[in-house]
Amino acid sequence: MNTSDLNALVVRHSPITGVVVLTLNRPEAYNALSEAMLSALQFEFDQLASDTVARVVIIAANGRAFCAGHDLKEMRAEPSVAYYQKLFNQCSKLMLSLQKLPQPVIAQIDGLATAAGCQLVAMCDLAVASSTSKFAVSGVTLGLFCSTPAVAISRNLPRKRALQLLLTGDFIDAQTANSFDLINEVVEPHLLEQTTLALAQKILSKPPAAVSLGKKLFYKQIETSLENAYALASETMACNMMDADALEGVQAFIDKRPPNWAFRHQEP
Repeated sequence: MNTSDLNALVVRHSPITGVVVLTLNRPEAYNALSEAMLSALQFEFDQLASDTVARVVIIAANGRAFCAGHDLKEMRAEPSVAYYQKLFNQCSKLMLSLQKLPQPVIAQIDGLATAAGCQLVAMCDLAVASSTSKFAVSGVTLGLFCSTPAVAISRNLPRKRALQLLLTGDFIDAQTANSFDLINEVVEPHLLEQTTLALAQKILSKPPAAVSLGKKLFYKQIETSLENAYALASETMACNMMDADALEGVQAFIDKRPPNWAFRHQEP
């Protein structure tokens, strides 16, 4: 697919400097993750990986669904192990790219988030949902255990909550998703966009070096032993302390004054 086709599936805009919104734009198909949609998202993530202006990413969607998971019609049209392995490897690469991005990623959910769509929510660093949103990993109801979504779900939810969703395929509402720790906050639909942007602005107000170092360290340490985690954290903090904004922030605390962070003077 050419770039214009990819841009039609995922619309990119920047409501304020430093924030990039990627809007899934396949509403007639409930924003299902077709091969083309996966490619469009991967293209955007690859661009963002080296984007020094973008400091927070928001993933939103047009239509009644945030994302209904994989495109089942597309999957059923070519039933072969080779094709399915290729497809799920493509999706897994995309999900890992989310975590590897230097920018925090916020899911802005309004509507259904099912199967791989729920996986997408779980792989984002933060998530805000409208009160009318619903979530499920419902593949098991079709005879297909949501194995790849289980990777993300099991790393976000307590084990019994994760297995409850994965083994029953039941839908849960936004309040339940919040209590399960799948999302961070539930708001009324008319407040969703401004609440998500306000969260992004809180992150924008922090020094970028601390945020990017912190995100990288968080995911690296959480998958290792306690001893290794502390070693990684100590190294990260030592490097972070040498950043000009960290030195200024600590000195400002000692001096009992607001910090005069350098990054604020460098913003376009």
